[in-house]
Amino acid sequence: MSAATWAPAPSSRGELRLTPRGRRVVWTAAVLLAGGALLTGGRAVAEAPAPAVPVDTYTVGSGESLWSIAAGFTDPGEDVRVTVDDLADLNNMASSELVAGQQILVPTAD
Repeated sequence: MSAATWAPAPSSRGELRLTPRGRRVVWTAAVLLAGGALLTGGRAVAEAPAPAVPVDTYTVGSGESLWSIAAGFTDPGEDVRVTVDDLADLNNMASSELVAGQQILVPTAD
């Protein structure tokens, strides 16, 4: 009998019948999926909340920039760019533009 003329007998109930090889493939796939879920399932860990930062309110003066304000809060030898980023994050600023009279949050001096 050639493979081209052979066809499995149709099931009387129209259901799918697996060969032993097909059952092994299905079981192998199920075991691999379950194993992958078990190995990666425990890795979803939330970060702890950031520690609270004590802040003061600062009113922006005429001609001041975020850089000049950050320079006043940056310790000697530290990078002012880090302080600029920290101030922008603290105030949820999309840009570094400031307006005279605007109030922003700044870290409390230690």
